Amino acid sequence: MAVVVKMSGTSPELYNCIAPLVMNPEIIKYNHNYPFKTNDSFIWFVAFSANQVVGFFPVEVRKKSLVINNYYVSNDDEDVFVSLLDAVDNDFLGEERGVEAVVQKPHESYFRTHGFEIERAWSLYLKMRKKHENE
Repeated sequence: MAVVVKMSGTSPELYNCIAPLVMNPEIIKYNHNYPFKTNDSFIWFVAFSANQVVGFFPVEVRKKSLVINNYYVSNDDEDVFVSLLDAVDNDFLGEERGVEAVVQKPHESYFRTHGFEIERAWSLYLKMRKKHENE
């Protein structure tokens, strides 16, 4: 499994490790040509394997929800998805705000196995929400 490190959305460490990825045309293509963005309201979970970044989940902290969006996982590696989803779960355990994700359709099963359900579907993406245990 990958090692996941939590970083502030504007930390120099974050910029140093993800800049080569978010500026790479192939990775921008992976994100359907949407730019990656961040600011102080984001927390990033960055997955490393052999000292290389193999994926990341930016989580935007909003008033009523936490939103995973514009993520990247090298080779759509299931273990990296699991590591990142586990890190988000562990970090926000007991959080009152709901956790939502804008998920690329091919990645639906990874999010489903972590308790996410589809709320809305578009042509390339799904809006999914994590179901609370008491629901």
